[in-house]
Amino acid sequence: MSTAPRIVVMGPSGSGKTAVGAALAVDLGVDFVDADDLHPAANVEKMEAGHPLDDEDRAPWLDIVGQTLAEAPGLVVACSALARRYRDRIRAAAPDVRFVELVVSPEELDRRMRSRQHFMPPALLASQLATLEHLGDDEPGVAVENVGRILDVARRARIALDEPAG
Repeated sequence: MSTAPRIVVMGPSGSGKTAVGAALAVDLGVDFVDADDLHPAANVEKMEAGHPLDDEDRAPWLDIVGQTLAEAPGLVVACSALARRYRDRIRAAAPDVRFVELVVSPEELDRRMRSRQHFMPPALLASQLATLEHLGDDEPGVAVENVGRILDVARRARIALDEPAG
């Protein structure tokens, strides 16, 4: 892996993007950004009201995510990036970005979402799972099961990213 990786830790709400992404950033010696913090206020208000975002809502946010990655010398961003078209939009701004998809069962996602405070209510999990397109074999990145300790998951992600593609 390059000395200045640009990585998006992706998955639906509750998959552990923030925790694993922050641990991975420390491991790689780069900064961490939670893309939730980059949402326009209108997006947050819409989700808090229990309404899923549509592509029109997501577009400016994904552009900000891509621009943030492109401007950083190295960065890990926690971002749902649920659909390939969203990842393509991020890659348009940051072509060297790689993805780490956190794989978690729907039952575990539901359990996690019900046990935390977040602007994304558990009722929106179904819409996220309906939108989710797993990382394609031709996309730059790896899928890692998010089971066990956060530091272990981050370590497995880093090892998987370091393995030659093939």
